[in-house]
Amino acid sequence: MNFRAKILADREQVRAWREAQRAAGRRVVATNGCFDLLHVGHVTYLEAARNLGDALIVAVNSDASVRALKGPGRPLNPEGDRAAVLAALESVSAVHVFTEPDALAFLDLVRPEIYAKGGDYTLETINQAERRFVESYGGRVVVVAGVPGRSTTRLAQRLAAG
Repeated sequence: MNFRAKILADREQVRAWREAQRAAGRRVVATNGCFDLLHVGHVTYLEAARNLGDALIVAVNSDASVRALKGPGRPLNPEGDRAAVLAALESVSAVHVFTEPDALAFLDLVRPEIYAKGGDYTLETINQAERRFVESYGGRVVVVAGVPGRSTTRLAQRLAAG
C-alpha cells in the first residue's frame, strides 16, 4: 500500500472513502489532533482507537489551527509531513487535514460510529458540541487511555532545553 493514497486531500475524497467503508459494512472510528512530533503515546493511542472498529480516519489540524491552539512556535512539522507520517502507520486507514477551529465539519462529513479522543481528555472536557453531535446520530464517544508522561509539548520542551 502506498501511504500517500491514504491521504484524503479534500472533502470529496473523504466522502467517497466514507461511502466505501459504509458499503463494505465497516465500522469507522475517527479521531483528530495535531500529531506534531509522533511519539509512543500517539502510536499507542492510534492503535487502540483503530481496535475499536474496522477502519480509522485521522483528522490532522492544519498548520494555522496548530498555531492557534499551541502558540507561534508550533507546529514543529508542517501539516503535509504530519499527515504523511500518520498515513504510514498500519493502524491508520485514512488521513485528512482540516482547517476549521474544531472537528465538527469533519465529524459531519464522516459520521463515525465511534469518535475516539485521547486519555488527556474526559467525556466532560472534550469539545461538548462535538460530543453532542456524535451522540445525536447514535455514535459513541470513547476516551482511549494514553501513555502517562508522553506528550509532544513535553518532548519539545526537552529538545529546546538541549
